[in-house]
Amino acid sequence: MIKKRTPLLLRIIIAITLGIALGNIFPLALVRAFATFNSIFSGFLSFFIPLIILGLVTPAIADIGKGAGRLLLITVAIAYLDTVFSGFLSYFVGISFFPTLIADTSQYVNITEAEEVPAYFTINIPPMLDVMTSLIFAFILGLGIAALGKDNLKKIFDDFKDIIVKTIEKVIIPLLPLFIFGIFLIMTYNGQAFRILSIFISIIIVIFALHIFLLLFQYTVTGLIIRRKPLRLLCNMLPAYFTALGTSSSAATIPVTLEQTKRNGVSDVIAGFVVPLCATIHLSGSALKITACAVALMMMQQMPFDTAMFAGFILMLGIMMVAAPGVPGGAIMAALGVLSSILGFNQEQQAMMIALYIAMDSFGTACNVTGDGAIALIVNKIARKEQNTGIGGLAE
Repeated sequence: MIKKRTPLLLRIIIAITLGIALGNIFPLALVRAFATFNSIFSGFLSFFIPLIILGLVTPAIADIGKGAGRLLLITVAIAYLDTVFSGFLSYFVGISFFPTLIADTSQYVNITEAEEVPAYFTINIPPMLDVMTSLIFAFILGLGIAALGKDNLKKIFDDFKDIIVKTIEKVIIPLLPLFIFGIFLIMTYNGQAFRILSIFISIIIVIFALHIFLLLFQYTVTGLIIRRKPLRLLCNMLPAYFTALGTSSSAATIPVTLEQTKRNGVSDVIAGFVVPLCATIHLSGSALKITACAVALMMMQQMPFDTAMFAGFILMLGIMMVAAPGVPGGAIMAALGVLSSILGFNQEQQAMMIALYIAMDSFGTACNVTGDGAIALIVNKIARKEQNTGIGGLAE
């Protein structure tokens, strides 16, 4: 008998609800106990983030360099550009509309004030590398492995990636609800939770509308490229969209995405190549969510930012989305490094990002997999044009 586990989203919702409900009930001594756990977990998370980058980005770059040739690179490039476009779309919509939703930022207490509840003790876990050092190191190693064909070294980093993913699955993800419970418990104890959550209800509505607009834009561009009706193409992908809404998993939706992509006229070979690949590397909906939530959170807390800062963040975020592991919450875990190194998010702000991301996880996943169908149509068009060249053996 297969043991059914409580979905991560439900655990996060329960954690937030309990944190808010108990924040006005628990005595300071008990709140400090959870503050102690959060302090230790935050320290471990800071230690682990550079390892996530090193363990995920290195084999991802090596795989791209040693993959199925030009068609693979074209698919990765389209996925990356679409992800970056999604980030910039989210940023400019955010700076245009969020100020009216966050009318008076002075009324929102900074989340960092939750640190006024002291932990009983702390454990210092300094990271072995800082975030940017690990990112540059991962680039050098990944490109070097791909260029020199070092299969033994590649296998070591593949095994290291497995360790990182397993740690995320078995340690980070299971403890996240308790960590988020502690954050909301402390915020409620300090009188912050309701004021912060009330503003994000409006933000979530805007993000959902952005997801719909992004899908319409993706299929309009695709329709122009392949000269077919975009709405009909998008409607054919709706079964994949609703399946992803229910499963919150790109991987679990692959069979449906494959079937609907083929119904749009993509060849079996191209669909079988692009859809599983994009289920891992194409996270435009995820990038949209992360960027929008980051903009809103920085506005709420009056953190200084500008377009140049977010441009660097979005370009790096696109790389992290390509390398994100295919586990629940994997995208936001991969993004923590650039959130801290470029935008200056602390552990409490990262926890808020995790909670908000997972709260909208199914919508982002649905956007991701539906967009995979658009990329498959474009790659199919390119492959047909270059059929005589036999790109990567997939043009036939």
